[in-house]
Amino acid sequence: MGIALLVSVVDDDESVRESLPDLLREFGFTVQAFSSAEAFLASGHVETTRCLILDIAMPGMSGPDLQQELVRRGHEIPIIFITAHGDAADRPRLIQQGAVDCLMKPFSEAALLRALDAALPAA
Repeated sequence: MGIALLVSVVDDDESVRESLPDLLREFGFTVQAFSSAEAFLASGHVETTRCLILDIAMPGMSGPDLQQELVRRGHEIPIIFITAHGDAADRPRLIQQGAVDCLMKPFSEAALLRALDAALPAA
């Protein structure tokens, strides 16, 4: 009951990996941050992650590539995409492919909380 849900953040931007986990901890979540999709997949946290906040454009495996790999492996983790470089077509396409939301950086705390509520309705 008192165990905080694990939210994993995958973003190649160091400032996001430092600031976003602090905010998520203030919201009451346990957080792990990763600099790449590959690092997340290699971690022991894939099975315990209850929500994934995922950058779209990263070197190596992109956010959408990671989403497809998780589906291929049978992991149904709710995903909130974040991006600084998206265009208007990204959000509907990513949501159609199963994402909970797609937030444009910089996003508000309120927008993030709405997305987390949608991703974790029982939380």
